[in-house]
Amino acid sequence: MAIRVNLDVMLAKRKMSVSELAEAIGITPVNVSVLKNGRAKAIRFSTLDAICEALHCQPGEVLEWVDGEDE
Repeated sequence: MAIRVNLDVMLAKRKMSVSELAEAIGITPVNVSVLKNGRAKAIRFSTLDAICEALHCQPGEVLEWVDGEDE
């Protein structure tokens, strides 16, 4: 997959835990961990919107396209 998820970086920059983000966006900590670890196959725009609102960031700070990266 050529999409890299930088959620762990954004959480560290904001000094926020997985649990805190999960509570702020209304999904389970397990689902946040799946996103954070790059194991998700898809993300809803509403979830991405909530993440960006909670972390005060742009979608491009959370998701990054990387040329040639394999699964």
